[in-house]
Amino acid sequence: MVGLMGFAVATGLLFGRISRPSARIGFSAKMLIAPYQNGTSLQFRVVNLRPNMLMELEASVLLMTVDGPPGALTRSFTRLTLERDRVFYLPLTWTIVHPIDSSSPLHGRTAEDLARLQAEFLILIKGYDDTFSQTVHSRSSYRYDEMEWNSKFTTAFHIDAAGDVVLDVDEVSTFIRLP
Repeated sequence: MVGLMGFAVATGLLFGRISRPSARIGFSAKMLIAPYQNGTSLQFRVVNLRPNMLMELEASVLLMTVDGPPGALTRSFTRLTLERDRVFYLPLTWTIVHPIDSSSPLHGRTAEDLARLQAEFLILIKGYDDTFSQTVHSRSSYRYDEMEWNSKFTTAFHIDAAGDVVLDVDEVSTFIRLP
């Protein structure tokens, strides 16, 4: 009997491991430095790649830099303030925006500055998966060389003939360079 009980427990653990919900969040291919209100901002897009509903999404973005004299380099982590760090649910896309104002660690920085600092933006998205009734996580990052300066995202959805909003996931990363 113990053998069967042990098998049942092991099978349950294996099933639980395999069936654990995971977010399939798509991230834009590039992070942009884009116009924002009367200044600029750091932006990237996310999209839910599953048909289920993700609710109560939260985003956190850390800027990691490497600086110091040769042989004594240190990593620094700075949490970036976001225009909106939470949304109730993700119906289409979410453009996550960090305004670059005088309090931003990116204020006055150039592409060359970020390359010298080996800048990397670490992203964590957390949300509630309505299908599995569990919290799910997704993470990604962008390096300094995965950024486009003076650009903006194009629209990733359109209205079809029936009047329905259609999201084109292939357009989530599409952007234009500004003059």
